[in-house]
This record gives sequence, structure tokens and C-alpha cells, in this order.
Amino acid sequence: MSEDSKRRHLFISHHHQDDAEVSKLTSLMASRGYDVRNSSVRMKPENQRRMDEKRVSDKVIQRILRMKISWASTVVVLIGKDTHQRSWVNWEIEKANQQGKRIVGVFVRGGTEADIPPSLEKYGSAIVNWNTDSIMSAIDGDNTFKNSDGNTRQPPNASGSVNC
Repeated sequence: MSEDSKRRHLFISHHHQDDAEVSKLTSLMASRGYDVRNSSVRMKPENQRRMDEKRVSDKVIQRILRMKISWASTVVVLIGKDTHQRSWVNWEIEKANQQGKRIVGVFVRGGTEADIPPSLEKYGSAIVNWNTDSIMSAIDGDNTFKNSDGNTRQPPNASGSVNC
């Protein structure tokens, strides 16, 4: 396999309290020979300070995020405690959907179905557990949906016929 075939351009959407999980994910994939290029925003102390001081407008944040999402081929959403309550995570998923990106949810340790962001339920391509093979398979096109316990479930956005 060539270097390019092992390279993935990702935007990893996450609650900033889960920044460490982003590093764990990229390390996990690197340990299996994948070259992960991650364009997501990490909340370094100086960035957090600027945010807390309201020195960066939402409009600027949205512009930066749109560019970073546009660069990635796939958006991976880390599903951890409280992810579902993060307005920016939902916004990122909606923008990824508008840009036609593949959107893959990954449960982090302790993440449950209750933590899945509403936009991921609506637009997700796959949701998998924390397992390199499952994650890579989902990134590369497998549309499997799993519960946090690892059991397969019906995709939430599966369209059925509706009679009015």
C-alpha cells in the first residue's frame, strides 16, 4: 500500500473537553500505519482565553471552521459525555452535510447513545465504536451504525416509506 493510500484528511469534531481523545484517535490510527491529517481546531490555552474574553466573533469562527471542514474528505465526530449539548459540534456537522462530506461518529470511552448530537443522528454516514478497523472502515465507506455497546442498530436517518 502506498503512503497516499494510507493518508486520510479528517476534520475531527469534538467537545473541547475531549481534546485528549483527538490525540488518542490520531495515535491509534498512526499505530496501524495511517497518516492522519487533522484540520480540527484544538482549544489551546491562548485560544480559550481569546474565546473567554469574546475577542473572536462567531462569524470569524464559522469562516475558519468552514475552511477546515472543506479541506477534509471526512468529518469524524467524537461522541463523548455532553457532546450532544455542544452547539458548535452540531454546527460543524450541519456544515459538513452541506458540503457533502462523509460524517462518521465514533464513541469515546463512556460515550452513550444519549451523547449523540442531533445533527449526527440526522446526517451521519456511520457510527462506530472505538476500534481502528471499525473507524477506518467507516471512514472508507462502510455505513454501519452501532450502539455504544457494540451492537448494530438501524441507521436513524434511514428513509422508510411514509403514507400520508
